[in-house]
Amino acid sequence: MTNGGGRGSAQAGELADRIAAAVTKCPSVAELAQMPGRPVATYLPGRTVSGVAVRPGEVEVSVVARFGVPLPQVAAQIRQAVALLVPNQVVDVVIADITAPEARPDPAAAAVPASAGGVRAGVSRGS
Repeated sequence: MTNGGGRGSAQAGELADRIAAAVTKCPSVAELAQMPGRPVATYLPGRTVSGVAVRPGEVEVSVVARFGVPLPQVAAQIRQAVALLVPNQVVDVVIADITAPEARPDPAAAAVPASAGGVRAGVSRGS
């Protein structure tokens, strides 16, 4: 949690917004996130940049990672994106959650022909 890392509110807000945009463009990041009891945010007059904390000498980012990407790779993508905006600062990455794997169609359900009597995929023939 931060109030802008000693920078002026406008400057801190602009930097936090730029960091948030860079992080959400990372292919392995689903979204910025919060964890209960561990707020990561930049607090500004009238608004909050959730998921990005800008502090003197460091930036902390909290995200939901996409399923299937190794977590060290997620952190590396984020650090690389943020380092362009805040060179020579520590970038801490918190993986708050991981997205659920995408549902894949059940091949057995797809094999039942539409003309077969009875029930298929939760649809029954009229009574």
